[in-house]
Amino acid sequence: MAVFRSGLLVLTTPLTSLAPRLAPILSSAARLVNHTLYVHLQPGMSLGGSAQPQSSPVQATFEVIDFITHLYAGADVHRHLDVRILLTNIRTKSCLPPLPTSVQNLAHPPEVVLTDFQTLDGSQYNPAKQQLERYATSCYSCCPQLSSVLLYPDYGPAEPPVGSLGVHLPSTIRPTSPVARSAKQPVRGHRRGAVGGTFDRLHNAHKVLLSVACILAREQLVVGVADKELLKSKLLPELLQPYTERVEHLSEFLVDIKPSLTFDIIPLLDPYGPAGSDPSLEFLVVSEETYRGGMAVNRFRLENDLEELTLYQIQLLKDLNHKENEEDKVSSSSFRQQMLGNLLRPPYKRPELPPGFYVIGLTGISGSGKSSVAQRLKGLGAYIIDSDHLGHRAYAPGGPAYQPVVEAFGTDILHKDGIINRKVLGSRVFGNKKQLKILTDIMWPVIAKLAREEMDQAMAEGKRVCVIDAAMLLEAGWQNMVHEVWTVVIPETEAIRRIVERDGLSEAAAQSRLQSQMSGQQLVDQSHVVLSTMWEPHVTQRQVEKAWALLQKRISEAPSGP
Repeated sequence: MAVFRSGLLVLTTPLTSLAPRLAPILSSAARLVNHTLYVHLQPGMSLGGSAQPQSSPVQATFEVIDFITHLYAGADVHRHLDVRILLTNIRTKSCLPPLPTSVQNLAHPPEVVLTDFQTLDGSQYNPAKQQLERYATSCYSCCPQLSSVLLYPDYGPAEPPVGSLGVHLPSTIRPTSPVARSAKQPVRGHRRGAVGGTFDRLHNAHKVLLSVACILAREQLVVGVADKELLKSKLLPELLQPYTERVEHLSEFLVDIKPSLTFDIIPLLDPYGPAGSDPSLEFLVVSEETYRGGMAVNRFRLENDLEELTLYQIQLLKDLNHKENEEDKVSSSSFRQQMLGNLLRPPYKRPELPPGFYVIGLTGISGSGKSSVAQRLKGLGAYIIDSDHLGHRAYAPGGPAYQPVVEAFGTDILHKDGIINRKVLGSRVFGNKKQLKILTDIMWPVIAKLAREEMDQAMAEGKRVCVIDAAMLLEAGWQNMVHEVWTVVIPETEAIRRIVERDGLSEAAAQSRLQSQMSGQQLVDQSHVVLSTMWEPHVTQRQVEKAWALLQKRISEAPSGP
C-alpha cells in the first residue's frame, strides 16, 4: 500500500467507544502517513447514508479535552508523525455559532483521508469513500489527487474489548475544587488568555498545553516563548532550537489547529511576561511544573492592582520509554539528551584523503571532559592525535616552532636550560590579542603539519578512524582537515569547578580562561556530533559507544573511491 507524506484522519466513533480503540487506529494511520497527520473529530457522523454529511460543532467538554490528551499521548509512540488535532469545530459553551463555510487551508495539504468509520462488510466501500473525500475537501484544503482509506477492519474488531466501554480517561485539567465534575460538563470559554513555554522541538505534551489554551480562548491567545536569560538553566541549552525556528514551528501549528484565533507570539524574557502586566488577559494555562509560577504571576498582578487570572493546570504526559537520566515525562530535555551522539548535519567531503580513512575533530571548552572522551574512542579502536602533545613537541628545543617563537618573543621566555617557559610565554600573550595572534600564527600551522604526519602514521598502521583532540580546533581552522567535528559540552559552572579542582586556579581565573575560548554554543553551531560528560562515567561511555556505532555505519555506507 502507498505511503503518504500528509494525511487527514476523520474520527466518527463516539469518544467513549473510541478511546479503547485509539492505539490500533493510530498504528494503522502511522503505516500510511509518514510526516503530518491531521485529526478531525466528528463523533457520530455516518458515511453510510445517501445525504452528504456536513461538519457540525462539537461542544468542548472535559471529556473532549481528556480525549485530545489521550490521543496525543497515544501518538507519542509514533514520533516520526507530526500529529495535529484540528479544533475549528470544537466550541466552548459560550461560543457555538455556525461553523465557517469556507475551506480551511492547512500547512501540509492532506494527500490521503482516513477514517475509523465501519462499513457493514468491512470492505473499501466506494460510496463511503466518496462521501469521505467530499467531506474532507468541503472542510480542508487537500491535494487535488486525494486518496481515501477506510481503516476498519485493519485496526481491529468492531467491538472493543469487554469492559473497555466507558473507559475513564485521566483528567487533563486538574480540578480546582474537590467536588467531582462530570466528564460531560462544558468547558467555559474566555476572550483572551495566555500560555508560555520554551517550545523546543514541539512535541505532544506541548500540543496538549497549546490545544487546551486554544479551546479556552475565543478571540486571542498570547504565547510567550522563553528566550535569552530564561534558557540558561535549561539542560543542554546548546542544542535548543534558535528562537526564530521555535516560533516558526509554533506559529504553523497554532494557525493549523485554530485559524480563527489571533495569536500574539512574543519572547518571554522574565518569569512573568505579559501575563503579569496585561489587564485584558483572563486566563493562563500552566503545567504541573509551572503551576507555582502561575501563582506567582497572580500575586504579581494583585500587587499591581490587576485582577487574578483563572489558572488551568494541565497534567504532564508520561514518557513510558524514558531512559536512565531522562525525565519520566514527555519533555524537550529528554529529546535533547537523545540527540547526543547523533549526526546533526552532513559530514564534510574530503576527497583529498584516502577512501576508507575517516578523520574526526574532537573539541570542547576547557574542563568539558574532551580528553576522557578521546580515551574512550581510543578504547573503541580510534587513533588519537593529541594536539597538546604536538604543541609540546613543536616548542621543544630543535622543534619546528622553537626558533620562530624565541625570535618573536625574546630569550627571556626561556628557562636556564633553554627550554621555553610556557608559563612566562602564556602571561605574555594572555589578554593581549596582538601578541596572541603572533603566537598562534606561528604555532597553528606547525601543529597542523605535525597532525598530518600523524595521520600518515595512522594510515600506515591500518587505522580507519583518526581523532584529532584539539581545544582550539575551530579557532585554528583545522576543521578543513576532518570529516566531522565532535564537540563535548558541559555547563559552564561545572567546567569552572573542574578547572579549579584540576589546575588549582581561582574561580575568576577559570572564568577568564573560558571567556578567552569559543563558547560551547559557538562550537556546537559548527559541530556534526555533540556529546556530554555531565553524568556518570557509564552514561558517557554509552554515549560514545552510540556515536561510534553510528559512525561505523556511516563509514560502511559511504561510497568508496572518487
